[in-house]
Amino acid sequence: MEVLIWLGVMILLLIIEAVTVGLTTIWFAAGALAAILASMLGIGITGQIILFSGVSLLLLIFTRPIAVRYITPHHIRTNYEDAVGKTVKITKRVHNINGTGTALLNGQEWTARTKDDRITLEEGALAKVAAVEGVKLILIPSGDPALQKQE
Repeated sequence: MEVLIWLGVMILLLIIEAVTVGLTTIWFAAGALAAILASMLGIGITGQIILFSGVSLLLLIFTRPIAVRYITPHHIRTNYEDAVGKTVKITKRVHNINGTGTALLNGQEWTARTKDDRITLEEGALAKVAAVEGVKLILIPSGDPALQKQE
């Protein structure tokens, strides 16, 4: 009878793992398998629970970090990370206090702000991308000083 209970627990844990793919319940499914084997060998319910807990925790602690490192996809660079350091053209006056400004980067218009609130960039000016915050380019002046103002 205990074999069927442990088998049910193992199947439930495997289904949860298949749905979530979180590499958490798989270790407990392996613990349930150990408990099934213990039950088949005639070990009592207390021994089965101890074996289930011990195998599950040992696998979770010692093998999960290794599995996560090799199974989880590595960080994939996105296009915005390449934007940092590029020169952009201001298409609408960038003024942080007024909350205005856009710039053209790789043919796409982005919301733009300056890194320093005291600096505004006029339309047509060139600037360098210092950072990307969400969907905003954070800019520092470059190019013609006549097209940038310090307030």
